[in-house]
Amino acid sequence: MNDNITIPDEIITSKIYLIRNLKVMIDKDLAELYSVETKQLKRQVRRNIERFPEDFMFELSEQEFENLRSHFGTSNWGGTRYTPMAFTEQGVAMLSSILNSSTAIKMNIQIIRVFTKMRAILTDTLSMKIEIEEIKKKLNNHSKNIELVFNYLDELVDKKENTVPRKKIGYKND
Repeated sequence: MNDNITIPDEIITSKIYLIRNLKVMIDKDLAELYSVETKQLKRQVRRNIERFPEDFMFELSEQEFENLRSHFGTSNWGGTRYTPMAFTEQGVAMLSSILNSSTAIKMNIQIIRVFTKMRAILTDTLSMKIEIEEIKKKLNNHSKNIELVFNYLDELVDKKENTVPRKKIGYKND
């Protein structure tokens, strides 16, 4: 891959998966983006494993790997012997310290920016949901208050209908 080529954010976004309630990228996809072999990426990670605690990187279980494979329908994973490594946003950032090619550094910056955009979108969506809930609560309270006003009006109308007409006093026009 040429260093001047940037990958559309949509392609990077499509390579981010939700596994164990974490947004992660798989070693195979990262290696492809960084223009390195997957085994080279894994080798570098294993040599620097102390940089990758469980919340930065984890290996998929067989079940998770099968679920991921079935997500793609036909297997495009080839004859993989080992389960893939999954990297969280922090793990992807840490990869830049062990993969020193200019392509890897530029891709890393772009990937981190995509993660940041995703987080901003989720935050905006969450705050919008909170605002909508507050509006619903206000509307619910307003409708209860309006209902209460109508109930009082109905009571007043009923009282007026049930009262005996009073004898008029004052000047009478016969």
